[in-house]
Amino acid sequence: MYPEELTRPMAEELTSVGFKEMKDADAVTNELNKDSGISLVLINSVCGCAAGAARPGVKHALKISEKNPDKLLTVFAGVDFEAVEKAVSYTHLTLPTSDLV
Repeated sequence: MYPEELTRPMAEELTSVGFKEMKDADAVTNELNKDSGISLVLINSVCGCAAGAARPGVKHALKISEKNPDKLLTVFAGVDFEAVEKAVSYTHLTLPTSDLV
């Protein structure tokens, strides 16, 4: 698990633009089972791909898009293990556990 002092600024990069953090599997289930429109779930990470492309890219897309999802949600790989696993289970992705850390 990554230390809070390392991951907090990365999480805040998304929460500052309206993303809601989902910290456990129940939060994911509750948010994604609500019949409230379209959700965008970003799996955040400390890796360079997240810093160089994912977080800046999603923030830019939300800024320039004429239409945005109803809900912006995020889980943090290497931190919120249950939440990431549950979020991935809602997709058609099959990731080895090592990719979620």
